[in-house]
Amino acid sequence: MKTEILMMDPDNFDSSELETAGQILRDGGLVAFPTETVYGLGGNALDSKASEKIYSAKGRPSDNPLIVHIGDISSLDKIVREVPECARKLMEKCWPGPLTLIFKKSDIVPKETTGGLDTVAVRYPSHPIANALIKGSGVYVAAPSANLSGRPSPTRAEHVIEDLDGRVDMIIGAGSAGIGLESTIVDVSGDTPCILRPGFFTEESIREIIGDVDVDPVVLAKTRPDKDMKAKAPGMKYRHYAPKGEMTIVDGERTSVAEYINGKVNEGMSQGKKIAIITCDENKDLYMQGVVMSLGSRKVSGEIAGHVFDTLRQMDELGVQEIYAECFDGCSLGDAVMNRLRKAAGYNVVNV
Repeated sequence: MKTEILMMDPDNFDSSELETAGQILRDGGLVAFPTETVYGLGGNALDSKASEKIYSAKGRPSDNPLIVHIGDISSLDKIVREVPECARKLMEKCWPGPLTLIFKKSDIVPKETTGGLDTVAVRYPSHPIANALIKGSGVYVAAPSANLSGRPSPTRAEHVIEDLDGRVDMIIGAGSAGIGLESTIVDVSGDTPCILRPGFFTEESIREIIGDVDVDPVVLAKTRPDKDMKAKAPGMKYRHYAPKGEMTIVDGERTSVAEYINGKVNEGMSQGKKIAIITCDENKDLYMQGVVMSLGSRKVSGEIAGHVFDTLRQMDELGVQEIYAECFDGCSLGDAVMNRLRKAAGYNVVNV
């Protein structure tokens, strides 16, 4: 398959530039496009064959649900059975934006899109190109992250091209994703709302809007989830975001963590291995050898989160064989950052 590459300026574009992309979606094809979180791989959410193409292009397990993207709130009524009051409050405050809500689905949504579930995950993105594409296509757009399954999510067009060139009909590039982590997911289909994936909207901010909310134990799990579990939302069950090198998270007091990592770096380098450290601006001077990669400052809101996936991709570009990462609990969006890093490391965590 030949993939058409379309580069656009998100601050200066004409919606007519997206006509070909919209036709591809209407015809059952696949288009990768930018959102404010990460790049997504879109197909017609109400076309079961298009959803199957998404799973095939990504190499994604078919029981891992897809998120349906809409271009306005009025579109919601056709694909869900009911909209609870808590959902209306979240939609009012957070849509369009990086929040996915899980509803009881209507019969029109095929189970190929929902991973076999009777619920559907829905998001209304705020990125201008994503919004224009969805509205212009006239279809509901199922869109997981636009990467090969298991690889770090794509925050730049180059990442998408690297993974999916020749596997999809079109890739729309528009610079870097702003947030750099996938959306927060809240299940509103049950009696009590429940956070299934942390993201830009934190547990605290969700509580401020709707009050009581549960957090699924898998969200902050420090061990690998049961392989036989039924995934309620994307990314809950399978290993994700993994670089090619073996990755270990080191948790503990700052100087103890640095001492442990430096010892492992020295040991690995003596064996001829290329070793990398994932740290922050405040700690990077503690590491004198190896490839030292800072995610940014713990003091700057959202900065650490915005660099996680790009840094993991760079590890592969540099041919790193072993990676040691600090913990980022307590920093801005720390729960979301650690949720991704634990999955990337396959829950390989050392406490020192």
